[in-house]
Amino acid sequence: MTKATSKIFHLAIIIIILIFKIKIHLSDESEVLTNRSKTGLDHVPKDLSMETTILDLSQNSISELQTSDILPLSKLKVLIISHNRIQYLNVSVLKFNQELEYLDLSHNKLKKIYCHPMVNLKHLDLSFNAFDTLPICKEFGSMTQLEFLGLSASQLQKSVILPIAHLNIKKMLLVLGETYGEKEDPESLQYMNTESLHIVFPTEKDFHFNLDVSISKAVSLELSNMKGVTVDNRCSFQNVLLALKKNSKIASLTLNNIETTWDCFFIILQSVWPTSIEYFSITNVTLQGKINFREFNYSNTSLKAMSVHQLVSYSFTFPQNVVYTIFSNMNIPKLTVSSTRMFHMLCPSQSSPFRYLDFSNNLLTDTVFKNCENLVKLEILILQMNQLKELANIIHITKTMKSLQQLDISQNSLRYDKKEGNCFWAESLLSLNLSSNMLTDSIFRCLPLNIKVLDLHKNRIRSIPNDVNNLEALEELNVASNALTILPGCGTFSSLSVLTIDSNSISKPAADFFQTCPKIRSIKAGNNPFQCTCELREFIQRVDQASRTVVEGWPDSYKCDYPESSKGTPLKDFHVSQLSCNPALLMATIVGIMLVVAIAMTILCVYFDVPWYLRMVFQWTQTRHRARNIHLEELQRNLQFHAFISYSEHDSAWVKNELLPNLEKEDIQVCLHERNFVPGKSIVENIINFIEKSYKSIFVLSPYFVQSEWCHYELYFAHHNLFHEGSDNLILILLEPIPQYSISSSYHKLKTLMARRTYLEWPKEKSKHGLFWANLRAAINIKLLE
Repeated sequence: MTKATSKIFHLAIIIIILIFKIKIHLSDESEVLTNRSKTGLDHVPKDLSMETTILDLSQNSISELQTSDILPLSKLKVLIISHNRIQYLNVSVLKFNQELEYLDLSHNKLKKIYCHPMVNLKHLDLSFNAFDTLPICKEFGSMTQLEFLGLSASQLQKSVILPIAHLNIKKMLLVLGETYGEKEDPESLQYMNTESLHIVFPTEKDFHFNLDVSISKAVSLELSNMKGVTVDNRCSFQNVLLALKKNSKIASLTLNNIETTWDCFFIILQSVWPTSIEYFSITNVTLQGKINFREFNYSNTSLKAMSVHQLVSYSFTFPQNVVYTIFSNMNIPKLTVSSTRMFHMLCPSQSSPFRYLDFSNNLLTDTVFKNCENLVKLEILILQMNQLKELANIIHITKTMKSLQQLDISQNSLRYDKKEGNCFWAESLLSLNLSSNMLTDSIFRCLPLNIKVLDLHKNRIRSIPNDVNNLEALEELNVASNALTILPGCGTFSSLSVLTIDSNSISKPAADFFQTCPKIRSIKAGNNPFQCTCELREFIQRVDQASRTVVEGWPDSYKCDYPESSKGTPLKDFHVSQLSCNPALLMATIVGIMLVVAIAMTILCVYFDVPWYLRMVFQWTQTRHRARNIHLEELQRNLQFHAFISYSEHDSAWVKNELLPNLEKEDIQVCLHERNFVPGKSIVENIINFIEKSYKSIFVLSPYFVQSEWCHYELYFAHHNLFHEGSDNLILILLEPIPQYSISSSYHKLKTLMARRTYLEWPKEKSKHGLFWANLRAAINIKLLE
């Protein structure tokens, strides 16, 4: 990456962060963002919504800004028009935008502006433009709410700065042009009344800085793009560093994009040490040359924290122990050395005041701090993104760190073999980050007993063993992005309140999870291949019952993966009845339904007399069947009547009013004794004669029938004819129920017939009469010979 590209990338990051901060600062339900960044515009578009409050036109080719462009946007609060081609600006074009608070015109080609009072502005950025002198006019003095001011200039004159000297600006950005240094007023910084001052030097020339930082009112000072070499054991920008000793107000110093030698680098550190600076950061450092610097004076320092980021050395033959020795013996509470390709670090030569050490993104191995007993005050150790391989070695390193509370050894290549047996962590350890390593299930058998926060995401864990040591103090556990198939309960983690287990292989979470984890206040288990079956039903119900703030990512991250028909369906929309998921309940329900149906059918049968209909249909079917089995000519021989009727005189009314009309209207010949018996012959002779001449003998049974002597004879002869002819010629009609006790012993044949033969019951309901007559006519349906 070239320096210019690096610069553009760095500035782009700053812009993104600023936009993000703006959105947060101005966040409101009524805010309307219009983003036309990177759309190739050469002018402000006319189709902007009048409701726009945030307008981003950055990284286009706009060369002019007119009143008509912005006038309709009366609600505009933020205007970002950086990285364009604007050369001239009259601020009065914004005079109608009274709500405007944020204006970014950085990275244009502005050479001159005409001012107009903008009293509501809180952020004004004119940096990285082509101004010769500072673009400050008297109207700036009325911007009493201004919090950020970005300026560009090649010449610094205190008279130009005077209009804003009374303002209390939180942060000022001063970008110096390529011709800076020709006309410079060393006392200019005295009138920049700001808490934080960031000065960016030209990138295409050697460092030149005559401003007197000792008179600056800034508490935080940042210097970017510094180039320097060492001449006679003096650094070319050492005058700036020496001036820091005179300014007791500066508490924070940041140096960005530094190109120098190793000796100059250590001179910078040594120059900062005896000042009032408490926080020192040096970022993006390029070093070359040999190291002649040997003795570092650590006395009289106010420094609390120092950080070195992105250091690149083009020297390969220098005594690296000098570097390690200087860093390891620094008498400050916090030290960060990251992204420097450091592959070793020495143990302090004496008891160290280090409380915080960050050596992330280096090349450190398992030998770092080996047998080191001088880090007894260390509370936080970060070894993220190094070349660590054996966890047992790291455990041994921490054993002597009596105050260690937080350890981050993530993004290494750590393994742990449970056979190694070395599992004696620092007892004080409360937070452990082991994420993005090569650890397996065995890690759960070697964890600090007092651990409260444990991060194991992105490892090779398949399950949490049942014989895990009781981690009663564990409050937060992250096992995301592993290969877990079961959602663990809190049996061994009695204090667990935060669980992150998303992106695993969990298909069937345990329904009793919330019961075993009563203290859980946050669980993130989305992006798992959930099987939407009965086993998931109770878990979903538990989630619905739990507070939605407890289940993170619900419902968007919780979707069905199986079966295929439900794939992609959110769990909240997956419904399956309890009946289909409980076989016992399903069987009980089926039996219950069948019982209800049976009872209902019984009631209906009784109510509608269904058995009677069934018997009638059965009898009709049997009659038709018997008729087909008897030869027609044999039946017709010697027959004169279709039926012989036997009844009691008490039932004659029914016979004459019901039976005869319904049979004779169908041309059925009926024999009645009072109508067809031959006078002069005996009654018995007539009975026998006419029974033999009739196809069927119909007996109308009633309580009166069993009391009639002649009916008894008729029944006797008809029954005798039944056995004699071998045919089925008896039809019994039960007109009224006959109690068994009312039938005398002499009527044993009647009892036998009623017990063995089916009979037709006369229904009282008129609706059933039609079926009764149809059944009766079917029983005697035969054509007589004439």
